[in-house]
Amino acid sequence: MLKQLEELHLEALAKLNRVSELKELESWRIRYLGKKSKLTQILRSLASLPLEERKKVGAQANEVKKALESSFTEKERHLEETTLISFLERQGVDVTLPGRPISIGRLHPTTRILEEICDIFIRMGFQVFEGPDVEWDYYNFEALNIPQWHPARDMFATLWIDADMGKGARLLRTHTSPMQIRLMERKRPPIRAIMPGRVYRYEATDATHESMLYQVEGLAINKNITLADLKGTLFEFCHCFFGQERRIRFRCDYFPFVEPGVEVAIECSACHGAGCRLCSYSGWLEILGAGMVHPDVLKRGNIDPEVYTGFAFGMGVERIAMLRYSIDDIRLFYSNDSRFLEQF
Repeated sequence: MLKQLEELHLEALAKLNRVSELKELESWRIRYLGKKSKLTQILRSLASLPLEERKKVGAQANEVKKALESSFTEKERHLEETTLISFLERQGVDVTLPGRPISIGRLHPTTRILEEICDIFIRMGFQVFEGPDVEWDYYNFEALNIPQWHPARDMFATLWIDADMGKGARLLRTHTSPMQIRLMERKRPPIRAIMPGRVYRYEATDATHESMLYQVEGLAINKNITLADLKGTLFEFCHCFFGQERRIRFRCDYFPFVEPGVEVAIECSACHGAGCRLCSYSGWLEILGAGMVHPDVLKRGNIDPEVYTGFAFGMGVERIAMLRYSIDDIRLFYSNDSRFLEQF
C-alpha cells in the first residue's frame, strides 16, 4: 500500500502540471482529494490493517494529502493571477502603469470658516445653538425692536412665505438675531451662546451680495456685563482668527436691537491701513456688527433689564472667508466651480 501511495502521488502531480484552467483544476481536486478519491479510500481502509502497518501507511497517506493540498493551493493562485492578467490585457489595461490617485473630498470653504469661528468661541466658553430657517415675523422683527412701521425694515429685503405680512406671518429669516429671543425664552441667565445658520435676502446678487448666506450670532447675558466685556471678547476672536498683529477698530453704528451699537473693523490685509481699492481707501475692512442688548429686547425675552445686561454680535461667514482668502466675489461660494473649490 505504501507503493500505491507513492504512485498515486506521482500521478497526481503529473496531472496537476498539465492543468491550464480553473475548471480543470477543480476536476483534479475532486479526483485526487475529493470524498470518493483513491487517497480518501486508503485513509478509510486503515482500520482494517495490522497496527504496525497502519502507523506507516497512515503517516505516509497524511504526508501525501498535505503535499497534494499544498500543490493545489499554489496552482490555484497561479491560475487566478494568470487569468486576471489575461483579462486585463484583453481589456487594454497596462498593469505595469502606476495606479490612479483617488480624489479625496474636502470641506467647503464656508464650512471650514464656520467651524473655525465656532471653535474659537467654544474655547471662550460659548455654547452652540441652532434655530429654524423659516421664522415668524415676531421673532425676526417685532421682538427685536423692528415693528412694521420701523424704517429699519427697509434694510432687510425679506422673502415672505405668507402674503398677509404681520406678527403672525412667516418668512425666511433675514438674520440669525431671532435666535436671541428664542434662546432667552428657553434659558435663564447666565447665557453665553453662538447661533450659526443660513439667512435669506430678496435682493439681486452681485460681487458682495447673495440671496442666501451664513451668519453667526453671538449672545451673552449676565449681571454686570459691560461694553468692555464685548470688546474683550471680539478682540480675542479677531486676534485668534486674523492674527495677533492685526489692528482692530470699534466704531459707533446703529442696530435697532442693541444700544449702543458698534461696528468692528480690522486693518486691511492688502494695504495695512494705507488705503487701497479693497478697503475703499479707508484702510479698514468691516467684519461684524455688535452692541449691548437693548433693554426692550431683554424684556421681550422675559429677562429683567434692571438686573441683567448683555451683548450681542453677528457676522457673515462668507465675508469672513473673503477677507481670509482674498476672495473678491461672494457668488463663487455657491457656483460649484471645481476650479474655485479645489483651492481649498
